[in-house]
Amino acid sequence: MLLYVHIPFCRRKCRYCAFFSRPLPEGGGEGEDGPLARYLAALGEELSQWGERLGGREVESVFFGGGTPSLVEPEALAAVLERVRRTFALRPDAEISMEANPDSLHTEEKARGFLDAGINRISLGVQSFDDGRLHTLGRVHRVEEARAAFRAIRKAGCGNLSLDLMWGLPGQTLEDWQAEVREALSLEPDHLSAYGLTLEEGTPLAEDVEKGLLDLPSEETQCAMYLEGIRLFEEAGLSQYEISNFARPGFRCRHNLGYWEGRDYLGLGPAAASTLNGERWTNPEGEAWFEQVREGRPCAEREALDTSTRALELMMLRLRTVKGLALDDYAALTGRAFLDEHGAFVRRLCEGGLAEAKDGTFRLTRQGMLVSNSILGELFEEEQESSGLREKKPT
Repeated sequence: MLLYVHIPFCRRKCRYCAFFSRPLPEGGGEGEDGPLARYLAALGEELSQWGERLGGREVESVFFGGGTPSLVEPEALAAVLERVRRTFALRPDAEISMEANPDSLHTEEKARGFLDAGINRISLGVQSFDDGRLHTLGRVHRVEEARAAFRAIRKAGCGNLSLDLMWGLPGQTLEDWQAEVREALSLEPDHLSAYGLTLEEGTPLAEDVEKGLLDLPSEETQCAMYLEGIRLFEEAGLSQYEISNFARPGFRCRHNLGYWEGRDYLGLGPAAASTLNGERWTNPEGEAWFEQVREGRPCAEREALDTSTRALELMMLRLRTVKGLALDDYAALTGRAFLDEHGAFVRRLCEGGLAEAKDGTFRLTRQGMLVSNSILGELFEEEQESSGLREKKPT
């Protein structure tokens, strides 16, 4: 099982962010009544409740996401991890990741504190190496802080350090993106996540674009950014293993790979999602989460994952990866042959250079990954029609 812990605090909400988080007041974690202290107490109680329900289930990875987990003091995170060890069977070789922002993790001392607490992988949210674009995104750090934070974390002894970058930003050119990639690579990260900007409805950045106050790069330029990024990453020894993720040998994110391979995961904290024992649910946000924990009840709104849903998710998750979808896995789950159900669609994609089907695997090419949302949308329609027709046949 994978364990995700949502830390719902940040310095300030980024202008593109649609995740659940709240700005943490200065000194907000001090005292028993502070929002951070209150959250940590409820998180500990939620952990205890799940320990009673799951009876010491093995945990292979822990991921602290947010929000900004690096706002929490190392001692507090160490206490959470100790609670995890008492609650579950945490594997000795478990990957324990933490997201961090340069403004809250910029000293060697604090970085060493997190490593001593048990964190063995840090993902630093740089997003851009241009101060103007950082301002547009609403990030609170600046480029020099990002450089200093990376060096401090590395000097503290972190041997598994990842960077997050974004492309397709307002006003960004292909040449801008190439320069930012080269600067990121000059720091020699072990892993790099490069995400195309997604405009989330209701966010300030999306509203500015809708009003014409900001212009995004053309679709052609964004395609070039994606492919050029892959070229530069791989030249530097960071191989692509998922649509947006690249790693040196031995540094793939095991936690995220677990998601893409369809393993069970438990999410703790407000708005955290879980998929466990054939069911999925998402914790409520804000006060509703505190109430749920206080009453000691699991999330009431749960979705049972039937075979049809699991087949759709198998395709969606596996086709995000470079390895692709093993046809035997599809057959074992559905009782149907993938190429029998989707042969014409597969041939059309392969002829167009968007996919490959060989050695018992169906996978998207890099050109296919550029339009993966469209491909998956059409594939899902076919799958739902196919499984629906089969279910209606008399037995």
